[in-house]
Amino acid sequence: MKLKVVLEPQEEGGYAVYVPSLPGCISQGETYEEALENIKEAMELYLEPDEDELLQYPQLKVVEVMV
Repeated sequence: MKLKVVLEPQEEGGYAVYVPSLPGCISQGETYEEALENIKEAMELYLEPDEDELLQYPQLKVVEVMV
């Protein structure tokens, strides 16, 4: 899966980075590379199902799909 991210240089240094298609998925880093690595981790966590929530609904079926 490929998603576009926005890197925004900060006045105090470093970068803020967010994913427009994943509301609330934001991160930051001191360098461009660090910001990209951090947002990748944030995206993985954002998209990971909450196992506790899934246990509340045993009738649900979870499958993986590629987009």
